[in-house]
Amino acid sequence: MQSSAVFSLSPSLPLLKPRRLSLRHHPITTAASSSDLNVSPNVVSIPSLSRRSWRLASSDSPLRAWSGVPSPISHSLDTNRFRTAATAVPESAEEGDNSGKLTKVLELGLLFAMWYLFNIYFNIYNKQVLKALHAPMTVTLVQFAVGSVLITIMWVLNLYKRPKISGAQLAAILPLAVVHTLGNLFTNMSLGKVSVSFTHTIKAMEPFFSVLLSAMFLGEKPTPWVLGAIVPIVGGVALASISEVSFNWAGFSSAMASNLTNQSRNVLSKKVMVKKDDSLDNITLFSIITLMSLVLMAPVTFFTEGIKFTPSYIQSAGVNVQQIYTKSLIAALCFHAYQQVSYMILARVSPVTHSVGNCVKRVVVIVSSVIFFKTPVSPVNAFGTGIALAGVFLYSRVKGIKPKPKTA
Repeated sequence: MQSSAVFSLSPSLPLLKPRRLSLRHHPITTAASSSDLNVSPNVVSIPSLSRRSWRLASSDSPLRAWSGVPSPISHSLDTNRFRTAATAVPESAEEGDNSGKLTKVLELGLLFAMWYLFNIYFNIYNKQVLKALHAPMTVTLVQFAVGSVLITIMWVLNLYKRPKISGAQLAAILPLAVVHTLGNLFTNMSLGKVSVSFTHTIKAMEPFFSVLLSAMFLGEKPTPWVLGAIVPIVGGVALASISEVSFNWAGFSSAMASNLTNQSRNVLSKKVMVKKDDSLDNITLFSIITLMSLVLMAPVTFFTEGIKFTPSYIQSAGVNVQQIYTKSLIAALCFHAYQQVSYMILARVSPVTHSVGNCVKRVVVIVSSVIFFKTPVSPVNAFGTGIALAGVFLYSRVKGIKPKPKTA
């Protein structure tokens, strides 16, 4: 015979007829301990629980006898409730990741914009100074001097960690400083002779010299993809050169020499294999090279061009002193800033992405200089420049492709 259970509840609750009931715990309240329950064979007495603490509702599951041990059903409900709360954590974490990614994208976009903007201002103001003051060595020396002052301030104020460099490291960095000095000097010599757009069109030949020097000194054999990208670069530069209005051999040769020295720096950095530690990252290496370039450039400038940056000399040349000083300072600041930002970008993206960005930068500089200086451009010249820049973009995309290993 089955015994029927009778519930004796507090006076605040009405008497209920026996039926299939289940006792649900309110999610906010805690489970009652066994000391709060008086259990008899047929009567369950709950003496001191408030009306809002417990609810009675019908259930399809059979009513089980109570004991001091928590019910598996309530344990399952608590577990499910815990799992539900736990699944909400990845959603908030995912939102945090998305906001973090968005912040990084915006930061990277700002760096690219600064990189391009500093390049535009540097080329415009630098061209104006070189056109008024025919002293490319002096202008180059001023740019290294301003950069050295900024680096010194940065280290003294602990804005960037001052490195500890050994004599062996300085000896290894010296060849890099030499070719860095020559590269910037030749660029300024070219900008003083030909238009900004033509100088940068010729400088699009850098991949050609990179492939040539890497094959000669590093033994790196170019892939067919790379060789295929070099063809439009060379053809485009040749086509732009024969149709350039401002063409002269001094400007053309200087730009080519700049390509040779700049790519020699890249090859030397691999050949010399400068030992780096935590204090010698790319920005620190560039800062050391800038200081060494100032030391290298100063005596050569004084013995060849003399001192041509004095107010008396500038006035004798019929040029406004204040304008030359202001534009030279802006050009020097932008010169140092765009190279610093370039290394900051390189630390955040892959070399391929950086190369593509550098190609786009060259396009931006050419277009902006043509618009600002109102440089006459023939259709043939524009077509040749476009072909060369397209080849540079193709080269930046395919240079990372490795040839498939030959199977036996």
